[in-house]
Amino acid sequence: MNAVHRRTGAKMVDFGGWDMPVEYSGLIAEHMAVRTAVGVFDVSHMGDILIRGPQALPAVQHISMNDALRLQRGQAQYSALLYPEGTFVDDVIVHKLGENDYLLVINAGTREKDVNWVRQNVRQFRCHADNVSDYYTQLAIQGPRAVDVVGKLTDVDLSAVKNYWFTYGRVCGLPNTMVARTGYTGEDGFEIYIPADEPTSTRVWNEVLAAGKEFGILPCGLGARNTLRLEAKMALYGHEISETINVWEADLARYCKMEKGDFIGRDALDRAKGEGVKRILVGLEMIERGIGRDGYKVFSESGDPIGSITSGSPAPFLKKNIALAYVPPSYSQIGTVVSVEVRNHKIKAQVVPTPFYKRPKK
Repeated sequence: MNAVHRRTGAKMVDFGGWDMPVEYSGLIAEHMAVRTAVGVFDVSHMGDILIRGPQALPAVQHISMNDALRLQRGQAQYSALLYPEGTFVDDVIVHKLGENDYLLVINAGTREKDVNWVRQNVRQFRCHADNVSDYYTQLAIQGPRAVDVVGKLTDVDLSAVKNYWFTYGRVCGLPNTMVARTGYTGEDGFEIYIPADEPTSTRVWNEVLAAGKEFGILPCGLGARNTLRLEAKMALYGHEISETINVWEADLARYCKMEKGDFIGRDALDRAKGEGVKRILVGLEMIERGIGRDGYKVFSESGDPIGSITSGSPAPFLKKNIALAYVPPSYSQIGTVVSVEVRNHKIKAQVVPTPFYKRPKK
């Protein structure tokens, strides 16, 4: 796929050891295409771990914080792998392929670490954890017209595939292709998993673009992917979540099912809940001219340092400058005014509800 991106005029960058397109026609145009029409991302850099065997479910329950017992065949859930301290190995999407088969989609930059960690922690269960990352090219077609584009390419009844579900069917002439309705943009959309060989991947990429031409499809890079997920307040490993941040701090409690029983990190999270968090992730909107970038310091109105930004940029669709930041809970109330240090100047911002963007309900 690398050659086709370069021929398309993509600006390429190193990302987790991958040579990835950061933008094609421009970040703002790509971002707006996904919000208003449709865009396609090559997300083949994402990792995939297949856990298979008679004790696959207990293994997944042991290593992940959500409750995989709730999943039906063909259903997926957002979850995370945790260290014993209750902090993040990585966030993942768990797919239930069958009674004894689960697919974990993991991040690119943590692929090797995640695979080793999963294998080490499922050893006591009768199952295998296989790294199948290189078997697939994964394309994400995202936006309000994604359903129209994918509908032209498949025999799958897409109306029957609900959000965070998946199925199999013919896509671009390829039989038994996995089609998932998930995403990392805050929009409706689909991921298709196709064979990783170069001719097939390139053909399907080109057919997706051809099918989407009438809907204004654009190829999209990592730049737009980042601004889209920020507007939707979707966590990025190494920013909002890491090995030093726990689940409660990251404001991801809704995905952590303490009631399901024991899992790695549960005891530490139980203790942390009793002690209370000392920092919490909040959304900031700049109310003075300036852009809060990743790593910038956050101060109280009186000038005391209270935290730092994890992700920040202009929000192309919202036409605001936004950021996510860790601050003490006492500064997390909506409307609280803080300041961000931008080039040695303190620029006012306020705490706002998140996600910053929610797609309109039909």
